[in-house]
Amino acid sequence: MPGDKSSSFSFSTTFVLAIVPSSSGRGGYGLAFTLSPSKQFHGAVAEHYMGIFNPENDGSPSNHIFAVEFDTVNGHNEGADSDGNHVGININSMDSTVSRPAAYFIDNTEEMEELVLESGDRIQAWIEYDGNFVNVTICPLNINKPSKPLISYPIDLAPFVQNTTYVGFSASTGVKTSSHFILGWSFSTNGTAPVLDISALPMAPSKEKNRPSYDHRVIGLIAALSTVTVLLLGILICFTLYKRNVKSENLEDWELDCPHRFRYKDLHAATKGFKQSEIIGVGGFAAVYKGVLPTTGTEVAVKKITQTQSSIQGLREFVAEIESLGRLRHKNLVYLQGWCKKKNDLLLIYDYIPNGSLYSLLFDPKQGSVLNWRQRFNIIKGIAAGLLYLHEEWELVVVHRDVKSSNVLIDADMNARLGDFGLARLYDHGTDWHTTNVVGTIGYIAPELARNGQASTSSDVFAFGVLLLEIVSGRKPVDSRNFFLVDWVIEWHQKGRILDVMDTKLNSSCVVEEVKLVLLLGLHCSHPKPEIRPSMRRIVRYLNGDEHLPSIDNWDSFDSRDGMYAMFLETISSHSTTKSYRSSSTGGISSTSMNRGR
Repeated sequence: MPGDKSSSFSFSTTFVLAIVPSSSGRGGYGLAFTLSPSKQFHGAVAEHYMGIFNPENDGSPSNHIFAVEFDTVNGHNEGADSDGNHVGININSMDSTVSRPAAYFIDNTEEMEELVLESGDRIQAWIEYDGNFVNVTICPLNINKPSKPLISYPIDLAPFVQNTTYVGFSASTGVKTSSHFILGWSFSTNGTAPVLDISALPMAPSKEKNRPSYDHRVIGLIAALSTVTVLLLGILICFTLYKRNVKSENLEDWELDCPHRFRYKDLHAATKGFKQSEIIGVGGFAAVYKGVLPTTGTEVAVKKITQTQSSIQGLREFVAEIESLGRLRHKNLVYLQGWCKKKNDLLLIYDYIPNGSLYSLLFDPKQGSVLNWRQRFNIIKGIAAGLLYLHEEWELVVVHRDVKSSNVLIDADMNARLGDFGLARLYDHGTDWHTTNVVGTIGYIAPELARNGQASTSSDVFAFGVLLLEIVSGRKPVDSRNFFLVDWVIEWHQKGRILDVMDTKLNSSCVVEEVKLVLLLGLHCSHPKPEIRPSMRRIVRYLNGDEHLPSIDNWDSFDSRDGMYAMFLETISSHSTTKSYRSSSTGGISSTSMNRGR
């Protein structure tokens, strides 16, 4: 079920369920209807977790799972649910956001009739979401749908549901056991789900009779031996298949621990043998090829990096970082799909973005493809949303360290996708920044990096500010030894004519208030004092008009003639620089970049 978080989505589903205890007495533990970002619930456990979560990820915002549970026992937090026979709405956790005892309203009255979920009877359920409310209704199969739902809960699911979402069910057993049946199901993302043909639905099997009681020790021994046997057979089969599939590639032991690994032969076929005609970008140490995966037909960008000499430990750390960053999922970020290594070649596989980089659209546009103001403002908002996700909304803080126009890619709908995480650093929320070597691209590097070497979200904000000025003015951050974009815009601002820096290719359709806001915000973000720069959350609010941008009148510490920033850039430029490729997903723009170690 694909979705777009930028706009509301809706769905409607109805199904018939039956829960049959496998022995006399109470059963467990129920079933759940789920929306999840993958087909499998990796690491999920049984019993109270219903095969969806485990103790480590229960409650994590990164789960992106919405569930409606039909529970037959007390909640997994021992008494958190007052009634074991209940229906609940869960967000990323087995702790229900809202729950009600299983029942239904008798038509045209406020009276309710209780339903026993584990009775073995067929029960019909409706779950409907219109973008504002989730409504859950249940009743026995032989009566009409009640006019009033059991649960009507106001919620916007867009922040919790990924762009690509799978719909299904999950159930589990444990010490208590039941058989869980879905006897009929319909689902729709456009209007009401199709009505089920009740007469065509099967009956649920009757409750099983009591079985003879066996010695629990014998049962435990048989179960343990069976488990060990199955595990050994599984390991043997996996090892045999693995050796068969990768016998043509020399793998090192550490590579077995890193998922998202593509087969080299598939990438070789996708790029027509890394043919020169398939190259869409070239940098100092890598080339990017357009490819079509033979297994799925998906278009990808394959970045091929040739390493002359790397230690195994260094590769371990690099691949571990790739795996962490490969879990980033946001509509304004380029997805890192996976990687592959063969001998000295390290290959990174990204989404293919058809319109190339923002740099090329600003400075080398195709005929008739000049970006208008509406497109530029939308691109600015997209970059800001992507950086907000990296800085504050993901499970870790990601400092990009190389925000620039050539690392912003423009998709088919002219939306911005921030790419190239080759220099990124990961931190836990609330921890101090670590000192690193100065890396980045001349013109975007924050002045404080030369003093303390501490790359932070604030240094990303500085680069974002330079990028804003670049998008509006159509001028590069550093055009020559004596031109620095930030100094130049400040000079016009001090003259009271900041709008004169606007790109001459922009026509009269510009919204003057928006242009002025972006220019002033660019100066605000690129202020030499980190403490004055706003956070990305506040930047997004400024761009959306939710807050007014404060004025900054004191620019004495930023002399636009002598140029404190210009002096800083000249100092950095005097150090050794290298032409370094940045891993954009459709092609690299070679640019003079600092590369004094990661």
